[in-house]
Amino acid sequence: MKINLVAVGSKMPGWVTQGFEEYSKRLPRECQLQLIEIGPAKRGKTGQPEQWKKDEATRILAAIPDSHHVVALEVTGKPWSTEQLSSQMQNWLADGRDVSLIVGGPDGLDNSCLQRAGQQWSLSALTLPHPLVRIVLAEQLYRAWTILQNHPYHRS
Repeated sequence: MKINLVAVGSKMPGWVTQGFEEYSKRLPRECQLQLIEIGPAKRGKTGQPEQWKKDEATRILAAIPDSHHVVALEVTGKPWSTEQLSSQMQNWLADGRDVSLIVGGPDGLDNSCLQRAGQQWSLSALTLPHPLVRIVLAEQLYRAWTILQNHPYHRS
């Protein structure tokens, strides 16, 4: 299974790239994690957030193959513990499809992205900076994988 993290934002600081790559390289080939960056919509003083979200959504959806199971990272989504994420990962593996996790820009995800998603996941009730979300997601996916493998990385 491949997991694509489709995230709005580009030109991240080095520590973000380094943190994401540290955890993504720990994942085995059968659970490969790849980042697909989507450039943010050009925001101006007279723009409309709904239009910016639509612009980003067009590019997000174009980056997701039709065959992928899509999980939208959304504040109103269902919160998962690490153990629940591990269970979700096991279900994704059993499903046999690749997975795309989508993270919107500063204004969130357009409804078209939410409609495409088979699941909505709330990473936290806290508002997290987008660069940090990438690292937290990569680490949690690695941690969930180690639970499936009975590896001692995760201590419950």
